[in-house]
Amino acid sequence: MTAIDKAKILIIATNGFEQSELEFPRDQLRMKGAEVHVATLDGQRIKGWEGADWGREAEADAKISEINSHDYDALVIPGGQINPDLLRVEPAVINLVKDFHNEGKVIAAVCHAPWVLVEAGIVKGREVTSYHSVKTDVVNAGGHWVDEPVACDKGIVTSRKPDDLKDFVAKIVEEIEEGQHNRKAA
Repeated sequence: MTAIDKAKILIIATNGFEQSELEFPRDQLRMKGAEVHVATLDGQRIKGWEGADWGREAEADAKISEINSHDYDALVIPGGQINPDLLRVEPAVINLVKDFHNEGKVIAAVCHAPWVLVEAGIVKGREVTSYHSVKTDVVNAGGHWVDEPVACDKGIVTSRKPDDLKDFVAKIVEEIEEGQHNRKAA
C-alpha cells in the first residue's frame, strides 16, 4: 500500500501524444504529491498534438529503454492516435509494460493507448475501455470492452477520451493506494 504522496509514477510517451492526456495526469498527480517522471524513446523532449495541429512540448526525464519498472509504483500511457501507434512497435516499451504488469503494478492507458496494452498481451479476459475506434482491437485481443468513463481490472486502469481524465486520475490514485495487484504473468 502506497500513499499517493509517496508514489513514484512513470509516464511514457513520444511525439504526437494527446496534449491533455499527458499534461492533466502529470500535473494532477504531482499536485497530489506524487513524484512523476516522463520517459520518451530517446530521452529528449517531445511535442504533443492538440486539436488539428502540433501542440506544446513536454520535458523528458529519462529514456524508456533505461527505465527499471522496480523504481516505480505505476505506469501511465497517454493516447492520441500517433503516440500509442509509435510506442506499440518498440520492444523496449512492450517489455516495460510487461514488467509493470508482471510486478502487479498499476498500469493506466487512455484513449488509443490500450493499443499498447493489446500489443503487450495483457488485456485478455479483462474489462477495458478505450476510444471507440480501438474497441475491435481490444475485443480481438480477448478483452471485455465497456463504454464507461473508466474501467479498472486488477490495477489496469483505462479511459476513453479527454473528457474522462478526472475519473481516470481518481482511479489511478485509488489503485496506487490499494497497492500491488495479483495477476498472471504476461
